Amino acid sequence: MANETKRPHDRSRRGFVGAAAAGGTAALAAPFIANAQAGKTTTWKVQTSWPAGVGLDTFRKWCASIKEKTGGELEFKGFAAKEVVGDFELLDGVKNGVLEAMNSFTVYWVGKMPATAFLSSYLMGLRYPHEWDVFFYGRDGLKMAREIYARQGLYYVNRIHHGANIIHSKKPIRSIDDFKGLKLRVPGGMIAEGFAAAGARTTLLPGGEVFSALEKGTIDAADYVGPAVNWDLGFQQVTKYISMGPVGLMSIYQPVDLMDFVVGMNHWNNLSPKMKQFVEMEIQVYSNEHFAAIQKADMEAWKKFEEAGTEVNRLHADDLEKFQRIAVPIWFKWANKDKDAARVFQRQLEIMQSPSFGYVTPDMYKGQKLDI
Repeated sequence: MANETKRPHDRSRRGFVGAAAAGGTAALAAPFIANAQAGKTTTWKVQTSWPAGVGLDTFRKWCASIKEKTGGELEFKGFAAKEVVGDFELLDGVKNGVLEAMNSFTVYWVGKMPATAFLSSYLMGLRYPHEWDVFFYGRDGLKMAREIYARQGLYYVNRIHHGANIIHSKKPIRSIDDFKGLKLRVPGGMIAEGFAAAGARTTLLPGGEVFSALEKGTIDAADYVGPAVNWDLGFQQVTKYISMGPVGLMSIYQPVDLMDFVVGMNHWNNLSPKMKQFVEMEIQVYSNEHFAAIQKADMEAWKKFEEAGTEVNRLHADDLEKFQRIAVPIWFKWANKDKDAARVFQRQLEIMQSPSFGYVTPDMYKGQKLDI
């Protein structure tokens, strides 16, 4: 009788993992049945960097699915940006045990770990999601990321694809020259240095503070994610213009604004081997769902901006060469901040120089050296 009552969900962890690997998202939608020793639910508090919009909605819906998928063995309590700790305090919040895990924008941690400048988009760097996957899965990027975070007592589970960032402005930006004197919010690191070199007066703010800064005139313009989330945040109320890269390259500085899922190492180590495998696979599923939801919402948001009277401008293709000259010395400066950054960037430089992609050639960085 006992076996018969279990038959509708009779799937071992090994069988589940195999089915998930073969079937992708559809397989992962089925419950992940806990083992007999799992007597209680392990609950993780997980905070995201999303303050609102489709990003936050997708995150919360995904978090709410974990308990059922694991048969009650693991549960994620999802929190929006700043609900538990400040946006720029997430890393310490996980390290100190205030949170068990975080879903943050990787670029936020360049001040603490310089190598993270190369674990998400940067000025004129890797340009499309598949290029980042070449790095993470074909050039040891995931392995290196995990080594770097492990030194902080953290486990980097995986990257999470997002989309391109755009700039909202009170004045039109149609060329690199229009950045001169512009008070611009950027996420820091190489991106801030790049726009400063183009003449902008840059400042660092978390996403939740961008609207008020634009409204008050503290800044003239702000980089922040894509049109759907930015619409929900009300940027159309305090700006008249959007600036993007040339046709075919939505953003020259964060075309793939990667997020990640990071867990406190002690909490990660307390999971069973098969539960670790589940979480690793589930982050891949979440990345797919997150990326698709963002892209769908972004395409729908453009019409809203058009109807609101927002003017969309694109940089000219000639500006790419100018930004490339600015970017290269900044790449090497940041790569040489520590050995981790150097070895991560070296792998990405190999990708950018490969004939498969081919938009960087040795003459572009003549005289520059990496301190490996």
